[in-house]
Order: sequence, then C-alpha cells, then structure tokens
Amino acid sequence: MKSLSRVIFCTVTLLGLVAGTARSADHWSFQPVVRHVPPAVRDPEHVRNPIDNFILARLDREGISPSAEADRVTLIRRLSLDLRGLPPTRDEVERFLTDTRGDAYDRLVDRMLASPHFGERWGRHWLDLARYADSNGYTRDFPRNIWKYRDWVIDAFNRDLPFDRFAVEQLAGDMLPDATREQIIATGFHRNTLINEEGGTDDEQFRVDAVADRVDTTGAVFLGLTVGCARCHDHKFDPLAQREYYQFFAFLNNCDEPIIDAPSDEQLARGDLAWRTAIRKRITALEKSLDDRRDEFIGKQVAWEKSLTPQQIARLPGPVQEALMTSLAERTEAQEKQLADLYKKTDDARRSFQVIEEIAQLRASEPIIPTTMVMKRREKPRETHVHKRGNFLDRGERVQPNVPKVLPPLPDNINEPTRLDFAEWLVDPANPLTPRVIVNRLWQRLFGRGIVETENDFGTQGSPPTHPELLDRLAAELIARDWSIKSTIRLMVTSATYRQASHHRPDLSEIDPANRLLARQSRLRLEAEIVRDAALSASGLLSAKFGGPSVFPPQPPGVFEFTQDPKPWKTEAGTDRYRRGMYTHIWRSSPYPALVVFDFPGSNVTCTRRVRSNTPLQALTLANDTTYIECAQGLARRTLVSADADDDARIRYAFQCCLSREPTPDEHARLATLLDRQRNNYRADRKAAEALSATNHGDPAEQAAWTAVSRVILNLDEFITRE
Repeated sequence: MKSLSRVIFCTVTLLGLVAGTARSADHWSFQPVVRHVPPAVRDPEHVRNPIDNFILARLDREGISPSAEADRVTLIRRLSLDLRGLPPTRDEVERFLTDTRGDAYDRLVDRMLASPHFGERWGRHWLDLARYADSNGYTRDFPRNIWKYRDWVIDAFNRDLPFDRFAVEQLAGDMLPDATREQIIATGFHRNTLINEEGGTDDEQFRVDAVADRVDTTGAVFLGLTVGCARCHDHKFDPLAQREYYQFFAFLNNCDEPIIDAPSDEQLARGDLAWRTAIRKRITALEKSLDDRRDEFIGKQVAWEKSLTPQQIARLPGPVQEALMTSLAERTEAQEKQLADLYKKTDDARRSFQVIEEIAQLRASEPIIPTTMVMKRREKPRETHVHKRGNFLDRGERVQPNVPKVLPPLPDNINEPTRLDFAEWLVDPANPLTPRVIVNRLWQRLFGRGIVETENDFGTQGSPPTHPELLDRLAAELIARDWSIKSTIRLMVTSATYRQASHHRPDLSEIDPANRLLARQSRLRLEAEIVRDAALSASGLLSAKFGGPSVFPPQPPGVFEFTQDPKPWKTEAGTDRYRRGMYTHIWRSSPYPALVVFDFPGSNVTCTRRVRSNTPLQALTLANDTTYIECAQGLARRTLVSADADDDARIRYAFQCCLSREPTPDEHARLATLLDRQRNNYRADRKAAEALSATNHGDPAEQAAWTAVSRVILNLDEFITRE
C-alpha cells in the first residue's frame, strides 16, 4: 500500500509540475478590461440601468424570468442594512412609504450613502481585508494601539476617497510628497501583521514572515491571486515564478515599522505636543538632579529594604521578592529598577527626596496623546534574495523589485522602483486585475456572492465569472467614475437586479439552486457586528459616538481561561457599553465570543469573504447574552414610554422597531398571548419580575412581561436576516 501511495503521490506531483510548466497568460483575468456594450434583452421594461441588460440577457438565454421588485419596506430595510449596517428607523420607513415621487428610491439611496454610518459599514468590510485587531497575536498577544488606522478607514469611505488614492495611501502614504499625518496613518494597513514577543524567538524569522504576510495580503486583496503559493517554488497553476514572488517581496522588504504620535485636531489646536515636550524636559532635569544624589538614594533604599518585615515582603510580587533576596552587587539592571521604582512610591522617599513627588505629579499631568503603528521607508535598503524552498536562511540569487511578467510592466522611466511605484502600478487602469477584483467584491457584499465566486483567486484554479461581460463593464465603470466606490455602489443598488424580491422560487430549485444567475435577490444572515448593531438600534440603546479607542462591552466570565496571559477587560459602564460592534476590542487569541458565534473572522490573516453558519449557539446568544438581555430591556422600556398605552399599539410599535413592518394578524395574536401569559407569571413572582425588569420605575411585572416579548422579537430569524 505504501508503494502504491507513493506512485499516486509522484503521479499527482508530476501532473502538477506539468501544469506548472504549461502556465499560460491567456487566462481571462489577465486580459485587458473591455467596456462591453449592454446587450439587448427580451423585455426592456425590466431594465433600470446597464447592469440589468447583462443579467437579463443571461436569464433570457436560460428561459428564466426575473423576480418582481420587492415591496418598499423590504427595499428600505435591505438598503439600510447593506449601506449603513443598521435597520431603518420608524420615521425613515414612514417617510419612504409616503414618498410618491418617481425618484423616491434614488433619493433614499443618496441619503443612505451620505450617512456617516456608511463609513462604519463599509469600513468594517475593509478591516476584514486588512486583518485588523487590537493585539499583537501569538500566545502572549499583547495589546497594540492602531485604532487610528481604523478611524482613517471609516473617514476615507465617508468622504469617498477615490479607490486608487485609498490604495496608494495605505501601501505607500509615507512616501507621498509632503505626506500628511493622515496619509502616514493610512500605512497602518500593513502594520496589522502579527508580532511575536515571546522570549527566545528569532526576530528576523518573524520579520520575514510579516513581510510574506504583506505579500500574500496584497496579492489577495488587490490582485485576487494566490501569490503566496510561489513562496517556496514556482506557482503550480498560475504564471507566477518563485523569482517573481521575491521581486514582489522586495517592494515590501525595505520598510521600518515605527510607532508615531497621532494627536487629534483638538490636541493640535491646544498645543498638547509642545506642552508634553516641556513637561518631559522638566522631568529630565529633575531626574538628573536625583541622579546627582544617587549614593544618598541608594543608601536610603537599602535602609528601607532592611526595614521590611517578612509579612510585608510576602505581599510583594514574586520577581520583587527575588530581587530583595539578591545581594546589591549581584542584582540585574531590571531588578535594580524594580526596587528603585518600588521605593520611590514609599512615604520615606517623599519625605527624603521631594523631587520624586514633583516628577510623579508632572508625569500625571502629561497630556495623553494616542499613538499608532505605521510604515516608513528604510533609509538603508535591505538586499532581497530568493529563499530556497522558502527558507529565509538559505538565500539564493539576489533580486530587484519588479512586478509579474504576466501583468503590464512598470513605466519605462522608473529605474529603481519603490513601494510607491508599486502601489501606483496596482491601481493603474492598465492593470486588469485590481478593478475587476474590487468591483467583484462590492458585488459580493450586495448580492451574497461575487460574479467570480472565488473572490480571492482570479487565477486558473478559481471559478470563472458567471457574467464576464458584466464584470468587465463594472471594472471599466469604476475607472471611468474616477475610482469612486460610492458611485459604483449606487450603480449596483439602483439596478432592477438589486431591487428584486428574495422570495424562494420553486421553478429555480433545479435550474439555479445557488442563485448564480440572479433571477431573485439573495436572502442573507446579517454579519456578526450587524446582528449586535441592529439589536442596539432597535432597543434605542445604540451609542452614536464615532471613532476613538476600542471599547469593552460585557462578555461572559472565563473567556481568558485558555490564553497564556489573562487579558485586561474592564467592562464599560456608560454609553461606550453600547458602541457599534466594529469598535469592540479584539484580542487575537480570544476574540469577543458574541461576535465569534456569528462567524466573526480570525484576524491573523486577510479575510476576503466571511462564512455563514447556523448553530444553536446563535439562538442561545440572542436569548441569553448580557448585551441582548439589555437590548430586550431597552426595547421594552422604549415601547412602554413611546407607544400608545394599549397592548395592540405597543405590539405594533415593538414589531416595527425591529422588522420595519406591521405584524400579520397571526403574529399579533401570538405575541398578545405571550404577553398575557408572561404578565400573569411575573405578577405571581415579583422577585423574578424585578430581576428581569432592570428598572426601579413602574410596575416590574409589566416591564418584565414586555422584556420577554422583546426577547422573542429580537430572536426572530427575520430580525437577523437581510431579505
């Protein structure tokens, strides 16, 4: 059996090598983008823009009719969830339903695109690609400050920064002429790589791994190619040689990785940087004066050490106890600092050295200026070599930065190409991959599946496009619209294709069960953060605060039991408790459980498409997680305060807050029955009512009964689904 297995293995390997040597540049994705003319269709009345011509022409060939347009409630809810990541308010729904103008839908689209929540919704998509998180990864997984990059992404989407500039600033913003602080912050895109801070590791090994991750991420995000497959050998299927991989690698190998100050506009206006500089200058002078009394200080410290009782020593941290047991001459520098810092906090040191107290007060008065992680061009370039078999210690021939031969070359006038040249090449209109990959990903967000289903693999092993002419037309449109993401999204959501109903059609079950031909819209479970955001919004608890440091909403106890180091998690008590899900602090080693259960992706590598699963844990989370209990309480409170004081009106109000529509008679009757039953139960059990009502005002049984009804509505499949 072993010999047979080896024969099979060798045969497969040989076939792979043959396939590799037969790599061709004739593959469709490497061909120039063509702006195809929209084809004629059987029923032009279904056409709202050129997208529909391409979709309908394919349906005509298959003998399939498109679905009717969705009703207005479905349309506004779909648009709001897709473009803002929030359900529409009752007032917004009413405004749209009563707008009889012919362009009411177009006006609605424009309002959604203009919302500052647009940047949060589409910025979160990009953060998946950027593998954003708030910690360094690996087993120690220490925290990092890089939320300024997240805020830059949100702002870039809101101001519709053209995608070509959006890409260039993230890959090489530090190299732009007179680069602004914001353009430098944008380079945090490639600082989202993992950092290993364990003892005994080889720094160069993990630096090389980080550069390789940047190569792989750039290939997947912008080119839709599995570039990483060529790290150890020539790509088996696509026309990418190992040497070309390391030419690509060379662009990203010449970066330093500093941490910079990133003050807010208010801090700059107040002069906080100058103030901090002055404080630190004063501290330096005071520390020098303390150093001049070093011998006196050490003498006092030694006397203090001798005065400590065994009971006092036992209460000190283990490393400090060890330092105390080490003789003065044999202490390490770290031990000396530990004991000196501890002594400085004692009353004896304030009394004896007034300067210590002054230093402490000055440090406490320093303005807290946020920092962020960025890229910076290295003054002395590194040499880049091919790594034989991918081993960074086994260096082969030296290579210079360059792009794959299968794609258009860099401009002729560039003699020593830089990371900036590379970034601009990626978004050069002559590059056929980037515009195709980007519009395909926009399409994927709005229809549930890309025109190319393998959105991260446009190579020969990827899925062919279902509508190749449409893909090219959209790519050409993106370029023609000056790389405007908002304009391209607007084109997609104003099409009749997008506006179709998503109802199941038995006639499509065998012809097109996966809905690849788009004879209807797709029905999609909301993403993890949007499930949370929708509940917070419906309950009236959602904080409208934008940007800023990550927050710590409630999470179950014991989350850090399986991590090497316990992580700080000070649960928010104020409105930060109810920030949007994208602002939740993400530890790579232990991400927020209520997001993970709804398929929040890991942040160690780029995620170009989230999976969707259905598990009992999701229903249990919606019913029992602290945040969702509080949302149910908030919805109950909102209903009792805002709706008319009768059960029928209140049931309709709560239902509209969550689902944007009126309940059917059957739904209304079942909720009314539930309300009566729960009301009676809680009137008979005041203790249980008080535990669930979460308020000291009003009848606790009434509050608890409406909270129970709210839990049911928030747990409906329709609530966490985009129709």
